[in-house]
Order: sequence, then structure tokens, then C-alpha cells
Amino acid sequence: MSEQPTTHFGFRDVPVAEKQKLVGQVFTSVARNYDLMNDLMSFGIHRLWKRHFVAISGIRRGDRVLDLAGGTGDIAALLKPVVGENGDVIVGDINAAMLNVGRDRLTDRGVVSGLRWVQMNAEALPFPDNSFDAVTMAFGLRNVTDKDKALADICRVLKPGGRALVLEFSKVRNELFGKLYDFHSFQVLPALGRLFARDAESYQYLAESIRKHPDQETLKGMMEQAGFERVEVRNLSNGIVAIHRGYKL
Repeated sequence: MSEQPTTHFGFRDVPVAEKQKLVGQVFTSVARNYDLMNDLMSFGIHRLWKRHFVAISGIRRGDRVLDLAGGTGDIAALLKPVVGENGDVIVGDINAAMLNVGRDRLTDRGVVSGLRWVQMNAEALPFPDNSFDAVTMAFGLRNVTDKDKALADICRVLKPGGRALVLEFSKVRNELFGKLYDFHSFQVLPALGRLFARDAESYQYLAESIRKHPDQETLKGMMEQAGFERVEVRNLSNGIVAIHRGYKL
């Protein structure tokens, strides 16, 4: 019998069929503390990254947008005023706990109209071809088992002329800064996760998943292979994160 194909789960190799379940356990564990997690990982700067991400997106009033891995509701809350009353934002996430947290948070803030919350897998989007003006994905692609399949399906559901925007942790450009970043990620972050969320293991995985994610140029090539054209990369905070933008032409 042939061996089962494997993929990475942090720094561990696991059977491909198991990764989705393992990632789901992590995000179910951290769902209630997800904002805290992002604050600990980025010193709170993730809020500025997300605002910049939406500000340069080119999304306009009346657009129909799919926000993948959007269970926190952060990107949806920023997108809704941009698309306006005639626009539509569908928030998709594979994890029900994340969706529930995000929906409850935005409902408490009175952000309800024009939003739909749908549990879905980014590798098999439940929409017809040419459905959206834009697809956004912030801090979610690195947790997808088959990134190539997800990127190809994102391209499929975009309308001709539509754009995909991916905000994700990437490769730090400065060697000295990278060493400080590694210390924070692998020494400080799990300790803070244990202290504040009683969950060091999930925070350890999240740090490892960042290092296993493709770097800027590799992800650019993956998007081009998936069918995107005019792919652009914008580094933020010395490459801690990067915005990739590509068009379906």
C-alpha cells in the first residue's frame, strides 16, 4: 500500500485528510480570544494593516464582495461602508465558532444589513462562476490545506475584471529584525498564549504556520498559476505581512 500524502501542520507533517480537522480545532479553541491573539502576534498593528488592506482594495460602492476566512468580522465591518447600501458582503469561513463570534460582534455593533454569513471551504466555493467583483482573504490562506486549489476557485468565482486581495503574514526583509521577530513568535507568543488564553499550543501552531507559508514571490507565482494577471505585492511593516492583489482579466 502506498503511503498517505502529507502536508504541514505548523512544523509537523500530517496526513492531508487530517489537516482541516486539526486547523479547525485550533480556531475553535482561539475563537473567543482571536482579537487578543492578533494583538499579541502583531502588537496591535493588525488593525492598521486591515484598514490599509481595505483602503487600497479598489472596491467600490455597489460591489459584491466575498470575504473568505472572515469569521472575525473585522474585514466585513470595514467593507460594508465602502460597498454601501446597494453592495453586498458575504462572509465565508470554514469554522463555525469563528463565524458565530464575528456575527455576534457585528450584530452588537448594529452592523447587520447587507451582510451574509456562510460556512464554507475556500477550496470548493459554493458559488457559480463570475459571481463577485472582489474576493478578500485576510490571515486565512496559510491555514488552507490546498492553497493552489483555493486560489483557482477564487479566480473562478470572480467576474471578469474582478480582483482578489490576500493579506497574509510573509517573509521579513531585514535579517536582524527577523531574528527579533522569531524570538517574539516562538518564545514570547506561546508564553503569552498560555498566560492570557490558557492555550500555548494553538499559539505555537500559529507562529509555525506563518513560517511555513509561501514567501512573497512564491505566492505571487501561485496566484499567476491560478489564472490571475497583473499580480502586485505590497510589503507592510518590513515584510511581516504582505498584500497580494491579482486580477481576473
